[in-house]
Order: sequence, then structure tokens, then C-alpha cells
Amino acid sequence: MAMRPDHILIVDDDPEICTLVTLFFEKNGFRVSSAIDGQGLWTVLNHNPVDLIVLDLTLPDEDGLVLCRTLRASSNVPVIILSARGEDVDRIIGLEMGADDYLTKPFHPRELLARVRSILRRTRSTALPDKGGKEEEHLTYHFAGWRLDLPTRQLYSPQKEKVFLSGSEFALLRIFLNFPNQVLSREQLLEFSYGKEGETYDRTIDMQVSRLRRRLREDPKTPELIKTVRGLGYVLSARVEKNGDPE
Repeated sequence: MAMRPDHILIVDDDPEICTLVTLFFEKNGFRVSSAIDGQGLWTVLNHNPVDLIVLDLTLPDEDGLVLCRTLRASSNVPVIILSARGEDVDRIIGLEMGADDYLTKPFHPRELLARVRSILRRTRSTALPDKGGKEEEHLTYHFAGWRLDLPTRQLYSPQKEKVFLSGSEFALLRIFLNFPNQVLSREQLLEFSYGKEGETYDRTIDMQVSRLRRRLREDPKTPELIKTVRGLGYVLSARVEKNGDPE
């Protein structure tokens, strides 16, 4: 049976951008829907499963950052922000709101395509570079009262509450859980998360770690789970069990 094509939702009030991206992505094997505002976004999501959203920040009815934050509170669907604002502070705010990537206008469709493929690849991967194998597909991780189920890609708090993760947050947490109590440099985390062709924005990992700490309800001033090792990187300071059995 043929695999269904990935479904991409383009949310932008510029009809030329919607048409250009739609035609380009359809030629490259994707199914594409488009919307011109926040209301259209929710209409598509209520009727169709979406694999990734490309979201413009400037919409006629709702701020794109607010939409991104709302999406992240209730969904794991990856989000790439499009914006004419390319300053570092805008990128940081976008990442902090839960976006998986941030692309400034004007952009080349091939660059957007590469980023979409990269995000879909890493968020669907069930194996890290040196931990691969289908035996990991049914793993459940337990750490400090938390549980991460790989098949459903869901994180549960010690109080059994479901916590939604972005694709990037999920991938980053997987890395930490596969290397508990080991200091990982930013370069290592970037390589594991994005691969050699990945995002080069130098604060990406810091922003993602900050977001992941918030998901894990850490005190940003004194984190207990994901600790900063000054000058070296980050470490997950916890015992990790897989499928409920101690390693």
C-alpha cells in the first residue's frame, strides 16, 4: 500500500506566497492546504490531520505568535514561522513560543523545502545515530516521575498530566534520555537534532533547552533535571529507565 503524502498547511495572507509554495511542494510530493488567517488555520485542523504548519506572523485576524503558542499548548504538530522580521530578538521570541524553525522573508522555496524535510525527518526518527534499531520503536522512558512514550510521542508528568512537546522538543528530550548523566555540548546536540545540514542559528539549542525545561516544570534559575555545565554544555541529571525496567 502506498504511503500517504505528508500534509503541509501554509498560513499566509499573501496569495502569491500561498500559490508559489503550494505548487512547489505539490511538485515535490506533498499534499498542501492553505489558509489566509487564523480562522482558516483552525478550520483546516478541525477537518484534516496536518504533518507540519508553515505560519506567517502577520495575519489579518490574529497574531502569528499567539497562534503558535496556542498550537503548542494543544498539539505536537511542527511549526515553521515565516516573517519579514529577521532580527535575533524576533527569532528568539518565535522559538520561545514553540516554533521548530524560523525563516525570514524573502525566502527561496528550496530552502523552505529543505527545512520542512529536516523537521519531518528528525521528529519522526525513532533512532539516534548510535542507538538505532527498530527495537526502540516501542520504548517508554521513565525519569524523575516523568514518562515519555515513543509510539504516541507523548510526555506525561508525575501527576499523569499530558504535556505537549514540539517536534524539536521531543527530539531533544530523546537525546538527553539516551545519554543520561553525560555532558553534551551544544555542537553535539545540534548534530544529533539537526544533522550536518541543520539549523546554524547559534542560540537554537539554548532556546530549545529553555523551552524543554519549562515543559518539565523546572525552575529556570535552579534547574534540577537539565543542568547547565558552564563552558561545556548540558546534562540530564536523572536515572532513566526504559519500558519500566532499570537499565
